[in-house]
Amino acid sequence: MPLDIPGARHLHSGKVRDLYEVDGGNLLMVASDRISAFDFVLTPGIPDKGEILTRMSLWWFDQLSDIVPNHVVSTSVPERVRGRALIVEKLQMFPVECVARGYLTGSGLIDYDANGEVCGVPLPAGLVDGSRLPEPIFPPATKAEMGEHDENVSFEQVTATIGAESAETLRDLTLRIYARAEEIARSRGIILADTKLEFGTRPDGTVVLGDEVLTPDSSRFWPADSYQLGRAQPSYDKQYVRNWLISTESGWDRAGNRQPPSLPAEVVDRTRERYVQAYEQLTGESF
Repeated sequence: MPLDIPGARHLHSGKVRDLYEVDGGNLLMVASDRISAFDFVLTPGIPDKGEILTRMSLWWFDQLSDIVPNHVVSTSVPERVRGRALIVEKLQMFPVECVARGYLTGSGLIDYDANGEVCGVPLPAGLVDGSRLPEPIFPPATKAEMGEHDENVSFEQVTATIGAESAETLRDLTLRIYARAEEIARSRGIILADTKLEFGTRPDGTVVLGDEVLTPDSSRFWPADSYQLGRAQPSYDKQYVRNWLISTESGWDRAGNRQPPSLPAEVVDRTRERYVQAYEQLTGESF
């Protein structure tokens, strides 16, 4: 259930975030402690997750401000959501999740093993789980509504949806952001394997980076000191939750449509530890 926030009118709830309309034509974006995996919202949430995502996004927005403007207007928010919410611009969002992959893993690995490509992008033979790609690629996806599944699409499909000029702009910005972020993360002992970004436009057509950016919810972070080819990498993101869900311990059948079981306390605690560690190692700040 969305929160009752004085002066804010609830507009929409996604898998993790709740959006409210506030005075001045802006939006109040609240990051909850909800966590999703395989397009399901899981229970219980991860304590402090919303605040970690908000802090980390703000830090990354600063690192990227010379590449692309972002949607943040103010961090002065109602007391009830302080620390986990932002006042942001109301943008016309592109219906595309802009993905940058620098390493082969996850659904990209499944596609590659099947046909040697990822979303229509051909890749060299002989790659394995964890392989660094010759250069980062842009395999976009559709953005699913609550209860629906994200779907990988080709660049040609994106072009058909939003036009060639916008598609090229989003691809170029996504790859530039990934290159900058990958370099920063690597300098702090973290490999940024891939990430998902979202963009929108202002009324004057300016493309703006929105939603969250480069958090453990939207990215794969691997500890550089334990990186090893040919296996699933240890991670600072929600891969720990995914791994538990697909294990025999959970008893959940991913092929079905049944809601996953509740997360055990140990999985919740370990996931929170990973989010905190990612934040502190990247930013150099204590949570």
